[in-house]
Amino acid sequence: MTRLVNLVLSLMLAATLVGLTGAARAQGPLRIEITEGVIEPLPFAAPAFLPENAGAETLAVQITQVIADDLVGTGLFREIPAGAFISTVTSFSSPVQYSDWKAINAQALITGAVGVTSDGRVTVKFRLFDVFAENQLGDGLQFAGTTASWRRMAHKVADAIYQRITGEGGYFDSRVVFVSETGPKNARRKRLAIMDYDGANVQFLTDSSSIVLAPRFSPTGDRVLYTSYETGFPQIYLLDVETVGTRSLGQQTGTLTFAPRFSPDGSTVVYSVSQGGNSDIYRMPVQGGPETRLTSTPSIETAPSFSPDGGSIVFESDRSGTQQLYVMPASGGEATRISFGAGRYGTPVWSPRGDLIAFTKQNKGRFHIGVMRVDGSEERLLTASFLDEGPTWSPNGRVIMFTRESQGASGAPSLYSVDISGRNLRRVPTEGAASDPAWSPLLP
Repeated sequence: MTRLVNLVLSLMLAATLVGLTGAARAQGPLRIEITEGVIEPLPFAAPAFLPENAGAETLAVQITQVIADDLVGTGLFREIPAGAFISTVTSFSSPVQYSDWKAINAQALITGAVGVTSDGRVTVKFRLFDVFAENQLGDGLQFAGTTASWRRMAHKVADAIYQRITGEGGYFDSRVVFVSETGPKNARRKRLAIMDYDGANVQFLTDSSSIVLAPRFSPTGDRVLYTSYETGFPQIYLLDVETVGTRSLGQQTGTLTFAPRFSPDGSTVVYSVSQGGNSDIYRMPVQGGPETRLTSTPSIETAPSFSPDGGSIVFESDRSGTQQLYVMPASGGEATRISFGAGRYGTPVWSPRGDLIAFTKQNKGRFHIGVMRVDGSEERLLTASFLDEGPTWSPNGRVIMFTRESQGASGAPSLYSVDISGRNLRRVPTEGAASDPAWSPLLP
């Protein structure tokens, strides 16, 4: 295995430790040294992709920048500025002058080319090199699409690079559905919106005529469940992302239904029903049919989330006297409490990898986003603020996005992301206030 792969795999595997740094050497095995809690990002060079014909110049520069931004945004990579380059790349097929890239300590080199055809089709191809091992990592790849989809092609390149270096699946070619908010804090108007994972290409899915809450993607990313007050009380709706058509799931008249989520195969919805001050968890087929009650206690049960294999459901309940997390079979039955720390726990979400559950925790006047093993062990708090809530997982289970609201009368919610080690806390750019994010799977 190359030095480059060893370095980043070690970073990922040791992400829950105190921290580490790495140094690539021209000779001898790579050494990873645990130091003072800082993970040293891997330096890479990404010369502007070459335009293969007239009209591709601007796109080539834009695509290169998106790829670099994707990698830098993980916190695992550091881009070497072009001003430090000794070599220039003049041909996609030219041999690499490794000594020139070693001299500026570039451990990875990304080269590429972009072409635009007369009918508006764009092709993007790239190669990835391990500079110190002096070899190419994998075969070169090529992606094609329309000029309108150039950002997606850039994200696909970045995903391929990320996967080759870390061994983990990527998450850049994905989208996020969220609640866009406008107006003063006590009278905000809300509508559903969808965007690329990095905040680009925002599209609105609903108007602001009624309150909308808690959107959730289907496993295929083409449908969204959400809660709407269109009828005057909360009801669950299903939205088709492409057509933006909506329909009610046909819940019983007079009941309050909310907090929906899809099953892993997309055929079933699990959600909460509130009647007479009590709420329980139900499930029903997406296409309609009889409801099945999964819990029946004189307490509040809500925020259900399936395990990736569809066999279990994690949810929050105050049956023990305080808000805690429980796991039960997907068909209902006896539930096992998994949270036992100080404070209150809510909004649990099962990782797509199946190994962790993310949650919101409130303790001593502070809110946290945290993760724990599915049996409740190894609890780890990733954030702390006046109000952090509502985690959602990236497709590869390595990053969590959530809502953060600042303190004060004018405090507006924003979207943030953090990796599962608690590092790399970043604000996700949105125009105006935003809340309730839900991350899609990787796009097809």
